[in-house]
Amino acid sequence: MASVKPLISTSFSYETLEETLDIKAQGKQLYIGIPKETAFQENRIALTPEGVSVLVSNGHKVTIESLAGEGSKYSDRDYSEAGAEIEFKREEVFKAPLLVKSAPVVEEDLPLLQMGQTIISPIHLSAMKGEFLQKMMEKKVTALSFENLKDQSGTYPIVRSMSEIAGAAIMLIAGQYLGCANDGKGVLLGGISGIPPTKVIIIGAGVVGEFATRTALALGASVKVFDNNVYRLKRLQNNLGVRVWTSVIEPKILAKQLKTCEVAVGALSSEFGRTPILVSEEMVAAMRTGSVIIDVSIDRGGCFETSEITSHEQPTFVKHGIIHYCVPNIPSGFARTASQAISNVLMPLLLNVSDEGGVEEMAWHDFNLRNGIYMYKGHLTNFYLSQRFDLKYTDLNLLIASRR
Repeated sequence: MASVKPLISTSFSYETLEETLDIKAQGKQLYIGIPKETAFQENRIALTPEGVSVLVSNGHKVTIESLAGEGSKYSDRDYSEAGAEIEFKREEVFKAPLLVKSAPVVEEDLPLLQMGQTIISPIHLSAMKGEFLQKMMEKKVTALSFENLKDQSGTYPIVRSMSEIAGAAIMLIAGQYLGCANDGKGVLLGGISGIPPTKVIIIGAGVVGEFATRTALALGASVKVFDNNVYRLKRLQNNLGVRVWTSVIEPKILAKQLKTCEVAVGALSSEFGRTPILVSEEMVAAMRTGSVIIDVSIDRGGCFETSEITSHEQPTFVKHGIIHYCVPNIPSGFARTASQAISNVLMPLLLNVSDEGGVEEMAWHDFNLRNGIYMYKGHLTNFYLSQRFDLKYTDLNLLIASRR
């Protein structure tokens, strides 16, 4: 009897199949809470009435704590007319799934945080505490920092805006303290025809240094800029469009220039850790009596050895006959302008978050947003913070990929 061969299926299909693409999530209505800031000297607010009006017009709910905008000279009525709900109980504002703050999370905020909440705020690495992060991790918080939010050009828009404000403001502040009313030298910043211009030394050629230089030049001052990064010095020259005296930071040259200047500005930035001290107490003591030092780097320790943190209420002190202005949060002194700058970044960002279906969905598509996330559902995703406070680090890309 002949053996029967088993039938082999040949019903393969070689037709082209449809490609399966990632489907964009449907838009999501946002419920945003804006608490009144209790942090020291914080007058800014993260969303202006104009920004709130746009969000409410797009179907989102905004709850704001009463008097939250008074530091920026915005009233409850301004926000009410923009469509926000005014809430008098702080704990009710914190029930919003999405919190938007203009100051970092502080200790008194921690008990009010909700499980799984999303927070958009500054982080202020120098002031962060490990126990704050631990509590946020326990509550499965997703947190984004102002400092690390990028735009499509790869720059940090909020940091740049605050730096622009600080850079322009410090020259106006310097002019004020050079006057006789503040026991200054009694000279006009910039000078007039027939009188040699005021001499300004700026240490740091970043955004703060650039805008300080722009303002000083516009007032007619003679400006000399120091920085150890030659690329930044070249970029400064190109951005200004005029030739400015520049130099790398060489102690003898710097000391010589400081002896004859009326204004010295510390505008160095430090991504992590303390700003290096570049001007010794001996160099400060050799400066002319009545000169003004403005140390913008004071929030990271300062680059003048004689610098000590001051406040907006008592902004200066005198040491070796030199007026020192060392307020760490200069943009807060110009809170309305600063609030408008922050709101101009956050309002479009929140609209994009809504269109993408929420922060989690947008993080899947937007690498610039990922750059701002330092905590994702309770997992610490900032390597520097994990090392500094000895907390577990988890790669954000792995967390986002694992949800798919």
